[in-house]
Formats: sequence, C-alpha cells, structure tokens
Amino acid sequence: MSVLMACLASLTAIALFSQSPAFADIEQGAAIFKTNCASCHAGGRNLVKAEKNLKLASLEKYGMNSVEAIIAQVTNGKNAMPAFRGRLKPAQIESVAEYVLAQAQKDWKK
Repeated sequence: MSVLMACLASLTAIALFSQSPAFADIEQGAAIFKTNCASCHAGGRNLVKAEKNLKLASLEKYGMNSVEAIIAQVTNGKNAMPAFRGRLKPAQIESVAEYVLAQAQKDWKK
C-alpha cells in the first residue's frame, strides 16, 4: 500500500509542477495595457491598421481570439507591433492577454 501511495504522491507532484500555473491578473493586465498598449489600442482600436483592432469580431477573424494567440502576438510582435519579450515578464504578458480577451468579450465597455 505504501508503494502505491508513494507513486500517487509522485504523480501528483509531477502533475502540479510540470504545468505552468496561471498567474494572470486582470487588474494588473489593465495597468500594463494602459502603460504599454493604449497609445495604439485605446478602447480596443488600432491606430495603425484600423481593421486589425482588438474587437472580438476582429480577433476571431484573424485567429487571435485566445489567450495563447494574444500571448504569442504580444511576446513576439508582428508587422508594426513591437515585441514585448524582454520588456514584460511572461506573467505580465499573460495578464495583458487575459485583459484584452475579457475586454473584447465585453466590447471594450467598462
């Protein structure tokens, strides 16, 4: 019985520590967005390319309607958007992604 318990404990520990924990904080994401993103994306708009805004329909159209896709875009940048890798920590980028998706789902209304 103790061998079984040891195996279960080991499997539980592996499962807990092998997954990246979600530390996203929407409030922190809002603050980071305001400081780093709002100059081009205030209210979910895009001042550089209007059609590539942060509204839900546009995120869906361009395959950006998931936290993972937004994280990749913010981390690596694309076209006119700069990469934030190195400027923001991964947890901060995740918080921004969670915030952007939540705002898009609310049509950027408070």
